[in-house]
Amino acid sequence: MATPSRSLLPANLDGATATDILELAEAHQVRFLRLQFTDILGVIKNVEIPSSQFRKAMKGDIMFDGSSIAGFVRVEESDMLLAPDLSTFQIFPWGDPASRVGRLICDITMPDGSPFVGDPRGALKRQLAAAAEHGFVMNAGMEAEFFLFKSADDGRPGTTTHDVGGYFDLAPMDLGEDARRAIVDALELMGFEVEAAHHEVAHGQHEIDFRYADALRTADNIATFRFVVKQVARQFGLFASFMPKPVFGQNGSGMHAHQSLFKGGQNAFWDPSREWSLSLTALHYIGGLLRHARAMCAVTNPIVNSYKRLVPGFEAPVNVAWSMRNRSPMIRVPERRGSGTRIELRTPDPSANPYLALTVMLAAGLDGLRTEADWREPVNTNIWEMSHRERRRLRVDDLPQSLHEACDELEKDEVICGALGDHITQQFLAAKRAEWTEYNQQVTAWEQARYLARY
Repeated sequence: MATPSRSLLPANLDGATATDILELAEAHQVRFLRLQFTDILGVIKNVEIPSSQFRKAMKGDIMFDGSSIAGFVRVEESDMLLAPDLSTFQIFPWGDPASRVGRLICDITMPDGSPFVGDPRGALKRQLAAAAEHGFVMNAGMEAEFFLFKSADDGRPGTTTHDVGGYFDLAPMDLGEDARRAIVDALELMGFEVEAAHHEVAHGQHEIDFRYADALRTADNIATFRFVVKQVARQFGLFASFMPKPVFGQNGSGMHAHQSLFKGGQNAFWDPSREWSLSLTALHYIGGLLRHARAMCAVTNPIVNSYKRLVPGFEAPVNVAWSMRNRSPMIRVPERRGSGTRIELRTPDPSANPYLALTVMLAAGLDGLRTEADWREPVNTNIWEMSHRERRRLRVDDLPQSLHEACDELEKDEVICGALGDHITQQFLAAKRAEWTEYNQQVTAWEQARYLARY
């Protein structure tokens, strides 16, 4: 029996009209509406409007200054419009019930109504349209891990954990379970179907899993999820962080991306007549992910700190390979078959822009289908324990070891750059090159401790 929805709103708003949304807002006493979008770096932005402007917002007539958003446009071409996706209407389950705050996720358009080429959500929609031309629908599920820390005495974020729990631990080890339950409650009230919640391996590290969906909805859900986690954590005096590797010597946080293609309502990755019950579509898709893995890293692992997670010994992948049960390669194919056949890409981390991350994954997979890419041999032994010669025999490449190296790989990959588009590619690379340069100029505590007295 299906679990009844706890959402404040109907479970499915697909096809909702402006009148439907206005009536729901009035019925639930929504006083303010946040028109939400993300910049190229994946940071949520919003324009908040009072109820007097709701009708105008439904028409896509709310304008904002795009020149103030990272990677959008120049000052001389700054006017941009917010076009709401009415199916994304939700109400935040906190605050005064008599004066609620709602949200709509928006696409970015130019003043003439044309889509803005630098909109990350638009980039994903373009790639999904390319898949649809071949009859494919992409389903995806992302597992975004996060840390809960105590705030420092001066109120600033710190890295002191609220517990010393480990994988699947219970209270009193897991002192964050009350916060985690409150996060689950908030997510369910916003329409999420939460499947599981548990403590992760590192101290203060957590994971909440929710049901997969079509790729666009999954990206929307991840953006919302990160916001809800941070908001609820604050109510418990905790600070939530999706930084990939916040604590030296502890496991980092990943955002494993499960993905599959459906065609005609059937899972196109499943073929019980073939080896491993994987179709040629699945295998060529894997081949595409392997071929473009190093370039994708710049997008799926987009900050300097990302590459401190992608190191041996902490359950994060460092090699370009795939397997069934083995978790050391970057791609794992879970054992479930039939409609649940899927590929798990273990490289991404939760600092990634979910729209751009899914864009490049799908682009790589579709390129694999188009070119009938070689999927190589699955690696079912622990890569971390292999000799260099054995890795070469199996054609196991290494993932980039720095943001700088990943940007170099992205810049020369025509397929991934083409999926992002010239505008996003140029603005993204410019921001990441600047980030790397700034980092490279820092003098760290590690350097001072190691070299100051010695030299």
